[in-house]
This record gives sequence, C-alpha cells and structure tokens, in this order.
Amino acid sequence: MNRIFRSFLDKFVVVFIDDILIYSRTPEEHGEHLRLVLEILKAKQLYAKLSKCEFWLSEVKFLGHVISVEGIAIDSAKVESVLQWERPRTVMDIRSFVGLAGYYRRFIEGFSKIVAPLTQLTRKEQPFIWTDACERSFDELKRRLTTSPVLVLPDSGEPFDVYCDASHQGLGCMLMQNVTTHPRPSHQ
Repeated sequence: MNRIFRSFLDKFVVVFIDDILIYSRTPEEHGEHLRLVLEILKAKQLYAKLSKCEFWLSEVKFLGHVISVEGIAIDSAKVESVLQWERPRTVMDIRSFVGLAGYYRRFIEGFSKIVAPLTQLTRKEQPFIWTDACERSFDELKRRLTTSPVLVLPDSGEPFDVYCDASHQGLGCMLMQNVTTHPRPSHQ
C-alpha cells in the first residue's frame, strides 16, 4: 500500500498495513483527495469494504492519535493508561514505559533529556537502582504525556521558525509556525 500511494504519503494520505487515512484542509480539497485515492484503488484492482469505511469525519482515532480539524493529539485512552502506570520495578518495565512514551515523543519538548535517567537504567551491566532523578523523569514524562499539545499541520504559505536545543544528553528541534497569537508546534 505504501508503494501504491507513495506520491501522496504525508501530503494527504497515511497508510498503515491496510488502513488508509485521507486528510485535507477543506471539504473541496478532501473531495479531490478522496477521488484520487479511490481511482488508484480501482486502477490497482484493490477493494475497500464499505462497512469498514468512514467518510467526511471531522475527527478520527488513528494509531493512538486523535486527528481533527484542530490538529493531532494523543488519544485520551492512551493518556488514561499513562496515568495508571505504576513505577517501573524492572528493566523490562522501563522499556515498556519508555516505548510508549517514545511513540509520542513528538508531543514532548526535550524528550531525550527528560528520559535520559530511565534509559541509563536499561544499559548493559547497569545495576537497577531507582534514584530521585529516575522518579522525576518518570513523573515528568507522565505529566507531559497527559498535558501534551495539539500538533497542527504546517501551512506552506506561512513562514517557519526552527527551535533547536542541544546538551550532552540529547539534541532536539521543533518546527513552529505562528499561525495564531502564540506559536504552535507543527507535525512534520
């Protein structure tokens, strides 16, 4: 599916295995995008089961995200599981939590710096000693995941600002646009 829709990926189509998400800025644009996708499916003799299709939605849950006219946010069901997460007691517990948090890293400014005390515990030959720094890291990641921003699609007609930060523990940058009265992180 990725090969078939290659020219449209990250422009107005997201494909995951056999799920296709079409997103657009306007209803007119969406009609055109939908037509293009359906034409390609027809040309490649691929079929979509109508009972599994949903059209013209203003909000959809997709791969742990909620995508709406406002932008992209973390699915509230995932937020609830983060709130219930108990303090890790083993390396496997840390890997599970960091794996979930890492999936949503684009929502967390300074992610690699915040997670550093936890990832340090997963290193080979590192004794598992839960420190105050680990506790702060765990709590901060939970807080950031449950109060994450809504990421917006970038507007190619507006100027971009790049915010960068680096330390000995990590490197990060964010593409921003001043679309409203305050800068909003954009999903790229």
